[in-house]
Amino acid sequence: MPYFTKSILPLIICLLCCFSIGHGAEKNAIFLQESFANLKNWRPVFFPKIKQHTTYRIETKGNVSSLRMESRASASAMVYKKTFSLYNYPEIRWQWRVMNVYSRGDMRTKAGDDYPLRVYILFQYDPEEAGFIDRIKYGLAKMVYGEYPPHSAISYVWANRTEERGLIMPSPYSSRAMMIALQGGDAHLGSWQEEQVNVVADYQKVFGTNPPPVCTIGVMNDSDNTGESSVSYIHFIEVFSTVKRFSKIK
Repeated sequence: MPYFTKSILPLIICLLCCFSIGHGAEKNAIFLQESFANLKNWRPVFFPKIKQHTTYRIETKGNVSSLRMESRASASAMVYKKTFSLYNYPEIRWQWRVMNVYSRGDMRTKAGDDYPLRVYILFQYDPEEAGFIDRIKYGLAKMVYGEYPPHSAISYVWANRTEERGLIMPSPYSSRAMMIALQGGDAHLGSWQEEQVNVVADYQKVFGTNPPPVCTIGVMNDSDNTGESSVSYIHFIEVFSTVKRFSKIK
């Protein structure tokens, strides 16, 4: 995907979501329990100059529903409509299944920057916490797009190569977007895999600082760079906390 598509994915998601925290979110230990009975809480995100879009639909087998994602030399995303307070809800759990990976996929290159499945966490920019240079850059972006782009992003990916599993590295498009490969290659293709992450801890690990307090979540299957195709699924996503609050780095 060209620079002015994936590089501004967080911006586009930010503009669509408008970063409005859901009412009553702070009162519960669970912010989100998404079982994908429908997509009423999600919205599609399309990218400039990308004519082919990934398809997202609910698939039900028996009593089990899941989000089915299929890309064919295409790209688009689905984004949850609300944001949440990360320090109140730092943990995310989900089940995902990938039917195939891309032979030309490569985490290190823009040409290979496609994944059959990614779970995005995007963090809200706060001008009061920003330095002088960032205030200028984000201010210019707001003048163009009407809203601030996100501060940064973490992308949990199902990588295409076995040796990429466990890698942590910046996106080839931006150092503000870090990728964490939770799965890689064909070892578990076709089977459900469950993941659980603490986003605050991961952010502190990959960026070396505390994350912004407000974020949102998105999912994507894309293959516009490699020109290949894939099918993947997410059975559920939960955003929650097992503790009242997570500590910041001192």
